[in-house]
Amino acid sequence: MSRVDRGRTAGIGALCVLAASVLWGTTGTAATFAPDVGPLAIGAVAMGLGGLLQALVAAPQIARAASRLRDQRGTVVLGAASVAVYPLAFYSSMHLAGVAVGTVVSIGTAPLASALIERVVDGRRLTRRWMLAATLGLLGTVLLCVAEAAHAAGGTRQASVTTTLLGIGLGLVAAATYALYSWAAHRLITRQTRSRAAMGTVFGLGGLLLLPVLLATGAPLVASWSNAAVSAYMALVPMFAGYVLFGWGLAHVPASTATTLSLLEPAVAAVLAVLVIGERLPVAGWMGIALVIACLAVLTTPTHRRSREQLRKPADHDSEVTRIASHAD
Repeated sequence: MSRVDRGRTAGIGALCVLAASVLWGTTGTAATFAPDVGPLAIGAVAMGLGGLLQALVAAPQIARAASRLRDQRGTVVLGAASVAVYPLAFYSSMHLAGVAVGTVVSIGTAPLASALIERVVDGRRLTRRWMLAATLGLLGTVLLCVAEAAHAAGGTRQASVTTTLLGIGLGLVAAATYALYSWAAHRLITRQTRSRAAMGTVFGLGGLLLLPVLLATGAPLVASWSNAAVSAYMALVPMFAGYVLFGWGLAHVPASTATTLSLLEPAVAAVLAVLVIGERLPVAGWMGIALVIACLAVLTTPTHRRSREQLRKPADHDSEVTRIASHAD
């Protein structure tokens, strides 16, 4: 694969992750239309039904890849368990610590967790470009969420220190599990499993693990047509369609890059809150969005300077893209 082709496939992967992040960014606004549904029910219906639907659609590919998946069952089980834990921790974190704090901890620290996993397990070196982008993205997400928290400080909801700390702890769990299932899916794809089969297996098993939670907490989901509509939207659009796009993206970019690109999610959520719900975003919040956009620009803008040694031998990431591009569906 030529350098141009490698850049094109990486660009396609980045666009898929960005598109998924836009869909994920709609979940907070959608959840406001079902205010009486608890965080565990929202997480279980979104990720549970969305994951089962992924497995159903990908059933033929999963059957063909069954032997390879069995050989990597440890990775599959790790990914599935992480899929099951992530939505419960993520939505509970926002419920306990507030949307701003829960989002910045869960989404903002996920790239750091992902990079640590890749560094320890895969021995991947962190590039200066990634570190610059991650710094810009994390600063932007922090600024955005601090601005939202300050704006909401005059509201009626006042969380105790213990509740907030618990929410932060659950946010860290969400970040770690997000990084883990992203890494697990990427590892399956790089080891000759097509993206649809890898994502369908990991998310389908995760969905099965979430079914007991859904049965125990999901009664409000069918208490009204609006709640049912929100449930259907969350499962079909952000989770099913979003994670199909995310799987395609993981076929072309490392998990650390994908989790960094997903920092677009809180920016989209903030903009939708302004446009749809009518919330006001302070100037500092718009500055945070600008930093997130700068982060995405650093990651997605093609580089033109390469050393002679790099021209003779593709970089580690380019070699990986060459190896796995043929396994994206």
